[in-house]
This record gives sequence, C-alpha cells and structure tokens, in this order.
Amino acid sequence: MPKSEREHEGPLEIALVGDLTDNQAELCDKLLTVEPGGECILYFDSLGGSPYCGVALTSLILLRGLRVTGIVAGECSSAALWPFAACQKRMVTPLSVLLFHSMKWQSEDNVGLIEAAEWARHFGQLEKDMDVLLGELFATATEKISQWTKAGRYVTGPELADEGLAELIPLKPLGIFKPRKKK
Repeated sequence: MPKSEREHEGPLEIALVGDLTDNQAELCDKLLTVEPGGECILYFDSLGGSPYCGVALTSLILLRGLRVTGIVAGECSSAALWPFAACQKRMVTPLSVLLFHSMKWQSEDNVGLIEAAEWARHFGQLEKDMDVLLGELFATATEKISQWTKAGRYVTGPELADEGLAELIPLKPLGIFKPRKKK
C-alpha cells in the first residue's frame, strides 16, 4: 500500500513553483496536511503572484506554528518572499535570486475613479504593512527591506546570506557525470 502524505518519512516536501496565485488552492491544501506544530520543507522557484496569496500562505505557516525550512532553489520573488520569510530556517544557493519590488495593481475590469482611488489607498497601506511584516519575519530593519523594495532590487543568495537573513548552501556536483576530456 502506498504511503499517504502523513506517513511520509521525514518532513513533507512542498514545491512552491511558478505563479503562487495559480497554485494557491493546492499549496494551501498541502500546508494543511502538515499537522499543527509540524515540520515541512518548502522549495521555492516562484516569481510570486497575488500579495493576498503570499499573505494567506504566510498566515497558514504562522497561525499553525509550522516549523518550516525554506530553500530557494531558483527564484523567490514578490509575493513568494512572505512565506519564505516566515520559514524558521531559510537557505539559499549561490545562484538563488530574490526580487523585492513595490506592489503592482492590475485590473482587467473597467474600474470607476472612486474604486480606483480606494484601491490605490488600500494598496499603499497594504504595501507599508507588508514591508513591516517582512522586516519582522526576516528579523531585520524595515529600512533595509524598504530600500530593496523601492529600488526593485534583485538580491542574490550570497547577498541575503551576508545580511544574515538566510544560510548559504553550496551546489556541489554529485559526481554522477564525468567531465568530458579535452581533445
């Protein structure tokens, strides 16, 4: 009989890949399979998505007291930064990249001036609140996060590790492939 996710040996491994918004239901469901206070590993290669999706995933991690190890295998940008910052243990590789940027609002609907003004007000406050939360989760000065965000800054894995916000792990070949001999 195949093992269920709860019978999985070791912590459950979950990949946060692509646009989080497109995968939100599946990602939330997977986090909910981890028992409260339980342990899991999140692998990140995500360009982000809706800020609300990032907040929802972060909330599940924090409210359920999950002990999460986050590993940026590729990219961790935009809304994916919040669940990564919520991880108790954060790891990056020399090739990891994280994009900090201001929120972008997009609507495919015809929006009236009053609604657009309310969205602008709301997003302005949400952005400030999320910058503060990101600073708290990373346990660093909000000014550093704001500096990166305002600049739309790509931060490399080594840079994040130098700031003390993650552990740098090397990418070592496993020795499976032998290098070609030069002719």
